[in-house]
Amino acid sequence: MARIAGVDLPKSKRIVIGLTYIFGIGFSSSREILTRLGIDENILTDDLTEGDINQIRRVIDNDYKVEGELRTETSMNIKRLMDLGCYRGLRHRRSLPVHGQRTSTNARTRKGPRRAAVKKKGGAKKK
Repeated sequence: MARIAGVDLPKSKRIVIGLTYIFGIGFSSSREILTRLGIDENILTDDLTEGDINQIRRVIDNDYKVEGELRTETSMNIKRLMDLGCYRGLRHRRSLPVHGQRTSTNARTRKGPRRAAVKKKGGAKKK
């Protein structure tokens, strides 16, 4: 089983798909890495030689930010926006959509489940 950047790649998938299991590497980055190294995209991850795995590992370590390093950078960028107090930082702080989406009817993913409205007890008062 190939282990690159702390992630176990799936055994029975093509390597071009398997590399996308690493956080920070998408399909296009995966194809770019494989063409640079001259590795066929259709090879299964089980069929890679140890040398191929080491080459891929070296390229990813040198040229890409992945996994923990990328997550840390992303969270630091969001924290910086919140500390500045800019509009995007305020939206992050309030857990509202950041990129200008409407919030009157949608945005349930960002806002979370609807809170039940508090109903007042109705009825006439008796004297």
